[in-house]
Amino acid sequence: MATHASARIDVERVLQHEAEPAPADRAELVAGVLPRGVLFATEPAGTARAARDPQDEWRLVSAWHHQGRLATGTAHVHLAPGNRGLTRPMIFADGFNHGPSDLPGLWNHLNAPQGNHLLDRLLAAGIDVVLLGFDVRHDYLQANAGVAVSCIQRAITERLGGDALTVGGVSMGGMVTRYALAAMEERGQDHQTDTYLSLDTPHNGAWIPLILQQLAYFSETLAPGPPPAQADLIRSPAAQQLLWGWVESAGYSGEVATASPLRAAFLDDLRRMGWFPQRPRKLGVANGAGDGTGANVPPDELVFEWSTLAGAVGATARTQPDHGTHRHVGGMRAIPMWASRSYTTGVPAFDGAPGGTLASYGMLADKLGVPIEERFRSTCFVPSVSAVALNYDPVDWPIDLYTNLSALPPDRSDLDDFHCDGDNGAHGTVTPALAEWILAHLTK
Repeated sequence: MATHASARIDVERVLQHEAEPAPADRAELVAGVLPRGVLFATEPAGTARAARDPQDEWRLVSAWHHQGRLATGTAHVHLAPGNRGLTRPMIFADGFNHGPSDLPGLWNHLNAPQGNHLLDRLLAAGIDVVLLGFDVRHDYLQANAGVAVSCIQRAITERLGGDALTVGGVSMGGMVTRYALAAMEERGQDHQTDTYLSLDTPHNGAWIPLILQQLAYFSETLAPGPPPAQADLIRSPAAQQLLWGWVESAGYSGEVATASPLRAAFLDDLRRMGWFPQRPRKLGVANGAGDGTGANVPPDELVFEWSTLAGAVGATARTQPDHGTHRHVGGMRAIPMWASRSYTTGVPAFDGAPGGTLASYGMLADKLGVPIEERFRSTCFVPSVSAVALNYDPVDWPIDLYTNLSALPPDRSDLDDFHCDGDNGAHGTVTPALAEWILAHLTK
């Protein structure tokens, strides 16, 4: 495979605002048809269901300053039946999203019936579950890692007996706790953790289609409103650090795998600290298939064509082409204020790759009120090769997205053991197969 460090996007502006002043009411009309609210933000499934009440709640402040501020968070402590206090702790951190964590919703999500009630079964096995949330989920990963360190230290202080900790998280939570444990080792602090567990964590990066990122900025620029804005999640520090490809604006042209200095700095921090924590047994599960089977999402296909106000406003989105030079991925227009077409070069066809899925196209299509085929609603968000931490360069990505992971030798992963689901399912979801694997490895 060719490397992708020079993968790029190029925007062709086919209409300049200066060429023709907009009619007096055009801006208001355009703003009225564009989506509002933070795009791509989701909530855990089942938030409305009653969650199990925790026995304790910890308010947490980061163990360190990052970028001049202290991050904060909350942990809910759920004790196993018969335990008088925290005895055998498993700290599990929340994932990527906008705003504060919803810990009751996270409990329902991880303990859903379709996942065989994983958290209930961990409690029944004598494992105390500590769910860790963050007041600003989209903050710098290093900042929230400091909150995770405080949670680990609080668990060690309150623990009865000497049982080691299990520490990990879902999605971004796995990256935050990975960083926290590695930082503690680098600083000579005893984290007393013998197992690290990640659930569909983007160890080498995640993917949101570049054209959709640009559409978020386009919508925000032409339909400004009170905060939060449409592109707040895409431009957030966490998004810049997690996404393999990122763009900074609707009109950005340039390299995408190296576009954000925040991602480069985060990867440099991990390398300096040993990349992964060295002491714990490192486990991971992936929501994507492990046999190299992707989703039925071919590259370079029309996803939706949206048009309104007699064609003056509209957008086109296509699935990501497979590499190539100057490949069309879509465009957007608000005549006479804006019209552009976007092209990518050297970008892999992520959308149909094996991996945990996110309804990126579906969420935006719903906001626009435009129909799309069901197969395009949810596409790859965390490729399987990233979730199982194959040891390849996370910027160059010299890896086949369709690698048969079951045929690889164990030393190809930075994890000690991993398990992929049998199909490509929703990112961060606990399925029966993943639940059984986790239980088998945590209750030995």
